[in-house]
Amino acid sequence: MTKTRREMLELMGAAGAVAAAAPFSLTSPAFAQAASDVPMAQLLAGDALPDIWIGSKDAPVTIIEYASMTCSHCAHFATETFPALKKAYLDTGKARFALREFPFDPLATAAFMLARAQGDDKREAVIDLLFAQQQNWAFKDKPLEGLIAVMRQTGMSQQAFEAVLKDKALYDKVNAVRDRAAKEFKVESTPTFFINGKRLNGALSLAEFGKIIDPLIKG
Repeated sequence: MTKTRREMLELMGAAGAVAAAAPFSLTSPAFAQAASDVPMAQLLAGDALPDIWIGSKDAPVTIIEYASMTCSHCAHFATETFPALKKAYLDTGKARFALREFPFDPLATAAFMLARAQGDDKREAVIDLLFAQQQNWAFKDKPLEGLIAVMRQTGMSQQAFEAVLKDKALYDKVNAVRDRAAKEFKVESTPTFFINGKRLNGALSLAEFGKIIDPLIKG
């Protein structure tokens, strides 16, 4: 067991020990089916955690991203492409956007838990902060020390940090969002986007998003 996992188990307590002992695997037959687009009604059905939307609820285009907090491609999208996407499509009422949890490892699960624990009104800002400073915590020898250092910038104390990571109910909900996406929507990598149900994989550029979004707006 790596030190990262050992530290995670100590913080999360015995309740989450079995689940946290191994990272998420895509080798199970349950996740081996071919990918396909997803009907919007199915995609928008209730999940273990509520979606936090950016953009107008009346927008003609709905974008859902499945991301992992320890995914460098997801961080690149968040820091380099998303601001332009938001300006061009979300702020103008053309599209709405939600990021859903798809952690590939216990550290990513922890980061998502910490973001959710800040409340719906602060969750996106915390995710932006964690992605912007991903190099300072996700790829360090002592990632939890880096993670708490980032979270202190939000005003979080060490005590609150540890309490969140021991929240078994929240831990289960974050992983339930991931498991549903893998089983029902055949998500296998991050970032994966669904634009009005159409699947797109990888950290797409603004131009690539435009090729999909613009015809939906004009149509």
